[in-house]
Amino acid sequence: MKILQINSSVRGAASESTRVASNIVARLTAANPSAQVTVRDLGANPHPVLDGAALGALFTPADQRSAEQAARVAQDDALIAEAQAADVIVIGAPMYNFSMPVQLKAWFDAVARAGVTFRYTETGPEGLLKNKKVYVTTARGGIYPADADPQVPQIRMLLNFLGMTENEFIYSSGLAMGPEAAAKGQAEADAAVAALA
Repeated sequence: MKILQINSSVRGAASESTRVASNIVARLTAANPSAQVTVRDLGANPHPVLDGAALGALFTPADQRSAEQAARVAQDDALIAEAQAADVIVIGAPMYNFSMPVQLKAWFDAVARAGVTFRYTETGPEGLLKNKKVYVTTARGGIYPADADPQVPQIRMLLNFLGMTENEFIYSSGLAMGPEAAAKGQAEADAAVAALA
């Protein structure tokens, strides 16, 4: 088993989403001692955002790219290769201003590449990152009902679009609503991890 852990919090060791993601990885490796784990910490080492130069490099034929363009595309290629190789992906996704962190959005922008991780067919898009289990740990200051959650639908849509349709979300909610609410939110997340098959 190959496990890819993606941390996107900028809070380092104080991150709740990273704590829960690490607990999931620990549970998976306890059950699969030979598992190989790769950790990509986007908070500590942000991936460059998709800007005009990056887009220009991607749309330039490989044999016509400058050295700088080739190096930029290679950065995205590395993230794609990690995702392709993984059997399980564990994503730590805190909620920042009702959305995912820009660090995680940059990861999705790098990994979503037409003809490589998805393709368009006569019947619509087809995700090519198939047969992977994805766990997403979310940490948020408030409590959001499923039908009014501003963050999860976008992350789930992106995962599904790329073919990672077997995805499960674990919530640490109420973290900014006082010590009791925060402790309850963390306990609920820990219980969800403990209940994972």
